[in-house]
Amino acid sequence: MLPLYLASFLLLGLFNFLSISHSLHELQKLEQPNLLHNQLCHEKCGQLQLPFPFHLNKSCSSVSDAFHLSCLNSTALFLNIGSESYRVLEFFSDGLLVDFPGSSSCRQYNDLNSFDFLGNDHFGVSVENVIGLYDCEDSSLCKTECETNDLPGCDGNVNGSPACCYPLSDHSVWHFGEKFSVFSKFGCRGFSSWVVQRGSNLGKRGVKLEWAVPKNSSKGVCASNAYITNATVVEAGVRCICEDGFLGDGFATGEGCIKSCIKDRKEAYGNDCLKKKRGGKKLVILAGVLAPVFIVASLIALLCLLKRPAKPGTFDPAQKPHFQSTISFRKACRTRLFTYHELEEATKGFEEGQKLLSGNNGTIFAGVLGDGSHIAVHKVECENEKDLIQVLSQIEVLSAVLHRNIARLLGCCIDLAYTPLLVYEYPANSTLKEHLHQRGGQNVALDWYKRLSIAAETASVLAFLQYEISPPIFHCDLKSAYIFIDENFSSKVAGFGLLISSLGDGSQSHNHEDSRFHKNDVYAFGVMLLEIIAGSNCLDLPTLALQKIRSGKLEEIVDPHLYYHEQPSYRREQIEIVADLAMRCLLFGGDGKLGMYDVARELVHIRRDSSDGGSKRGPALEETFSNSSLLQMISMSPDSTYVP
Repeated sequence: MLPLYLASFLLLGLFNFLSISHSLHELQKLEQPNLLHNQLCHEKCGQLQLPFPFHLNKSCSSVSDAFHLSCLNSTALFLNIGSESYRVLEFFSDGLLVDFPGSSSCRQYNDLNSFDFLGNDHFGVSVENVIGLYDCEDSSLCKTECETNDLPGCDGNVNGSPACCYPLSDHSVWHFGEKFSVFSKFGCRGFSSWVVQRGSNLGKRGVKLEWAVPKNSSKGVCASNAYITNATVVEAGVRCICEDGFLGDGFATGEGCIKSCIKDRKEAYGNDCLKKKRGGKKLVILAGVLAPVFIVASLIALLCLLKRPAKPGTFDPAQKPHFQSTISFRKACRTRLFTYHELEEATKGFEEGQKLLSGNNGTIFAGVLGDGSHIAVHKVECENEKDLIQVLSQIEVLSAVLHRNIARLLGCCIDLAYTPLLVYEYPANSTLKEHLHQRGGQNVALDWYKRLSIAAETASVLAFLQYEISPPIFHCDLKSAYIFIDENFSSKVAGFGLLISSLGDGSQSHNHEDSRFHKNDVYAFGVMLLEIIAGSNCLDLPTLALQKIRSGKLEEIVDPHLYYHEQPSYRREQIEIVADLAMRCLLFGGDGKLGMYDVARELVHIRRDSSDGGSKRGPALEETFSNSSLLQMISMSPDSTYVP
């Protein structure tokens, strides 16, 4: 049998030798960006740096001459399409912002026929554009985004939004491949355009064009560690995007994709992510010399292992391995990277007294940074690298969403292996839970008007995340302690579920007596609505509240601080309507018969009908739907709404 062992290990040694050589070659190839593009095509015109695949010099590497630009007087950059030239104002990862053709002076509106670009194999008019329309005879095409977006004039000043605007993402009037002259059938006499990117309500004046490479010519265009993604408006067009753990433009003839990692608690790139310290060639030679030694050592080691009895209990599952990530933390956490020491000091060593909440989504601690800023630190425990990748993916999605009712993400910390920490801005008014239960020094109870507004804002932002973001974002463990309250008593939702595996299969019940209730966002929101009504009159079970509501004894569970019997009749009716909505959330939310969109719609209407303090709040509640078409959806039948 010994010759058989030797033959096996000779083959094993040869395989390892070849693997080492191949791996070193591939790693060298993997880590190096395309130096040709770095040397020749880092071009600039005025203040604009040209990203790949755009270029001025035709000798530069690119994927098509369609991305060739011209620079006038070293200051003005132009894109030439057919006989028309469009001045380039800004670049995006998926497109570029261009000015209106022939606009040499400041004109708030342009002729509808002045921008007649229909699109081609490389460019298309982006659906992120919002069109401002002038002097329209038929206002039925005007959408509600006019009231929520900040759209500056051609002089750069934000003088308010146009009287009528239409987001191209609506598709009810304008469709792919149509000219802006389509709006003339509504009697409109002029237009302007702004790009309003997802997650923002600030417009940038101009027309955004999406760019792409024709799919039929995309073979081999993407670098290794990149994948192809379809364009939105360019028919049969694609682009390259680097996989998680890599940064770059994703193109084989561009910068490609370079490895990104965390090493020694700092972000590192390329060769710095490799464990090898010396040149690859020397290691290959060394591997060839040591291959015979490896074969003999492997044989001896195998024999020793076969003779040694197994020792039970030597594996400690609680002991986490040293972690060196190949994930791009910078890509996930787009803001500040905190150190663990900073957050440990801010939270007094994460002591129990600083804990705001511990739930399925992790634990949140209150803290104060050295500069006096109040923060909330969300600690998420990951069991392995797979969990960590999922958490970082969710962080990347959340950090891209900007909304006035989402707690602002200040940054994150990745000093601890498998325990990422998210840092939120913590508003001055603490949490909804502390207000409702009169904790944390909150001596003044929330009146009904504030409670209703907080409920409507929270439902609205949850509906926005579920219906307007792709893929949709769910909270997964909604509680009043996750609702931060700012100085204006507006809600700021925090504590989103980042690790889905920790949430179970989604079929957990509130308790054994309430097993029929499915614990999803709508159900959890129903529980929170009951808490908003009951407040300090703490309810142990939702079933108790349901019994009181069904038997017409709502007043027995209403928070004494609301002085239910002293309220005017219309306000008592509002409390009853909200209690009925809470009951429907508990009964029908779990099986999908009632969606967050339906809940938001009802609360917005109740809040709008409130006759007390409607002018005190400043921005209208509809502003919570910033940069979305949810207000338009609210006016539609729920049956016509598609839930992703």
